[in-house]
Amino acid sequence: MKGKKILVGITGGIAAYKAAILVRLLIKAGAEVQVVMTEFAKKFIAPLTLATLSKRPILVQFFDVENGNWNSHVDLGLWADAMIIAPATANTMAKMAHGVADNLLVTTYLSARCPVFIAPAMDLDMYKHSSTQKNIKTLKSYGNFFIEPEIGELASGLIGKGRMAEPEQLVKFVEKYFDKERPLIGKKVLVTAGPTYEYIDSVRFIGNFSSGKMGYAIAEELAEMGADVILISGPTSLHTIHANIQRVNVVTSDEMYNEALNHFTQCQAAILSAAVADFKPKKQFSEKIKEKELTIELIATQDIAKKLGELKTEEQRLIGFALETNNELENAKQKIKKKNLDFIVLNSLNDKGAGFQVDTNKVTFIDKNEQITEFALKSKTEVAQDIVTKLIEIL
Repeated sequence: MKGKKILVGITGGIAAYKAAILVRLLIKAGAEVQVVMTEFAKKFIAPLTLATLSKRPILVQFFDVENGNWNSHVDLGLWADAMIIAPATANTMAKMAHGVADNLLVTTYLSARCPVFIAPAMDLDMYKHSSTQKNIKTLKSYGNFFIEPEIGELASGLIGKGRMAEPEQLVKFVEKYFDKERPLIGKKVLVTAGPTYEYIDSVRFIGNFSSGKMGYAIAEELAEMGADVILISGPTSLHTIHANIQRVNVVTSDEMYNEALNHFTQCQAAILSAAVADFKPKKQFSEKIKEKELTIELIATQDIAKKLGELKTEEQRLIGFALETNNELENAKQKIKKKNLDFIVLNSLNDKGAGFQVDTNKVTFIDKNEQITEFALKSKTEVAQDIVTKLIEIL
């Protein structure tokens, strides 16, 4: 629900008191909430309560006389990712079924392009009445989603079906709908990001200019698509946002190598976007070096991509990165074969706007069958979306 824009429509029934809990739960789940009430709903719950919870003014009339604002049902319908009408009375459902647009809530419903979830609440005989059932059938035929009322004690004192589902159930119902749009639910993906620092002495190191922005954008997009993400990050000032990301901080290439091997067996895929140092000093000094002149002997670091390619099972997918300055395509194709990658993301420092410490990137995908897909210069967020879309395809 994080970042989802939710319209909550409240109509004039005793169950309107539950709307306060519903709004609170939606906000807690990370959604933005706009409440639209009917005039009668105000008799059951105070707009001030809902405004305080949603942190937005409550909309009731088409025209706000006090502030001189026009409340556009069209803008509201375009804004929302989902609309929840809870409680939905027999009267409001009848209006919705037949297009009787005499209040802001119904006109907003008629303007909404998003999925609409309806939670009926009324006395058992009203709910069972043929006209109500016909209206429900009509509304279902329009593509609306119904959250069935519960059996229990009603406001009349009678016991039967008609009590609005609890707010917790409403939120779960809507979350389940959005989960269908997240194809990586149940998948675990390893991402490496940022640079590594290879110590020379206690204050100096060999490193590179990687900011980690590309890897962090990939991790966030994977999490948005439902994946549980293990983000192994070199030194960076960046922070993760999504709760599905488990960040593992490392400094050196050896630390990143060990953590990657530790987590890879649990993962369905790995995306290796880190700029891992190719070399490290053969000897590290524990104290600051005082010599004016110094020769440092370098040795190769451990190849994370190659090792994971050796360990990879038929069910796992491995994606690598290649930052090149010459013979870009040929060098990238060789890496795919040498490291048993499923595809590689190639970018060149010769392309303006690509590379380290910028918010954009220009990439080319090359898969193991040497199929090439070129992309224009995009933001790293958009590039991350392209990479994750490709991963979803090959998974």
